[in-house]
Amino acid sequence: MAQEPKARVALLVETARVFGRDLLKGIARYSREHGPWSFHISPGDYEQVVPKMKQWGGTGIIARIPNQRVATQILQAGVPIVAIGLTDEQLAADSPLHSLSEISSDPVEVSRLAADHLLDRQFRHFAYVGSSDRGWSSRRERAFRDYLAEQDIVPHIYHSPEKRRDQVWEREQDILADWIRKLPTPIGLFACDDDRGREVLEACAQAGFNVPEDVAVVGVDNDEVFCDLSDPPLSSVSLNIETAGYRAAALLDGLMSGTITEPASIKVEALCVVTRRSSDIVAVEDDEVSSALQIIHHEQGRGVSVESLVDKLAVSRRSLEKRFRSVLGRSILDEIQSAKLEHSKRLLLETTYSVSRVAKLSGFGSVGYFIQFFQRRVGKTPGRFRDDLTP
Repeated sequence: MAQEPKARVALLVETARVFGRDLLKGIARYSREHGPWSFHISPGDYEQVVPKMKQWGGTGIIARIPNQRVATQILQAGVPIVAIGLTDEQLAADSPLHSLSEISSDPVEVSRLAADHLLDRQFRHFAYVGSSDRGWSSRRERAFRDYLAEQDIVPHIYHSPEKRRDQVWEREQDILADWIRKLPTPIGLFACDDDRGREVLEACAQAGFNVPEDVAVVGVDNDEVFCDLSDPPLSSVSLNIETAGYRAAALLDGLMSGTITEPASIKVEALCVVTRRSSDIVAVEDDEVSSALQIIHHEQGRGVSVESLVDKLAVSRRSLEKRFRSVLGRSILDEIQSAKLEHSKRLLLETTYSVSRVAKLSGFGSVGYFIQFFQRRVGKTPGRFRDDLTP
């Protein structure tokens, strides 16, 4: 006999994008462990249909709220709500939505990872391309500008067309391409998400600019299929979305049961930049240093040593070490270890491999040394790092 669902939850979440799909995976996992729940969900993009909650017996809602119509229907349902990515207007004190619990990405961490990724590749010019109709895009733009301001850098900001007819991509592509042609090169460009990143790649091709040689591009969400099919494949900031979905479900469960009585905010952690061809370059004039960096990052530090680099590049160790410090301000070994560390973080968060296997796959000699090195650089053990970012 089928078990009666403990809750009936309406999910107004876009299923056409990886953010929504991974969020739903986390919600489904929570339901399996603490439910079962019954769900209302319809495939589609940002526009979703609110079910008749009283008629259906609905007890809670997790929803993206794209417009006033959906906002009104959700509020009238009179059930606990967890909102997804409220806009600045929706968060304003005079908005009826501002007191809702919310799940949103951390714009500061997302922007810092993107900026550091491009800074590490020695870019000195930066740009941001956002979407004017997305609140999280404007927050990422501000965070990107603020972080670069600490380095005395002012990025170039693309402003979306104001006329509705120019917002159709077939027309906006020409506008964006013209804007890109006026940028100094080489330049590191941060796109607000993978959708926008792919549009930037298309506009760069139209502008006659090579990616990543003229423009290195980084998106957000790390939609693997979408990024791999981009031309060239798109680098992207990976977010811990499934874990956030799990936590959003736990929050809604508490609101429905009455064990949580105050609204709460859940931040989707930014994990790392997954490097693909669109940013796989180092903008330094020293050819040997650039070649060494390409090898290190391509191999993610694994199997790479100072000696192997010196042999492959046919230069003296002393000369390469000296040029590394002059250009980058750090040693060759520091760069190799940093690449291995970033790879280990991805394995810890994206797989269930044991710490010893992660150590081996990341190129560390022993699990003991890996744990010691990780704790020294990150401030916590690999196991604690994984536990803190997964439910």
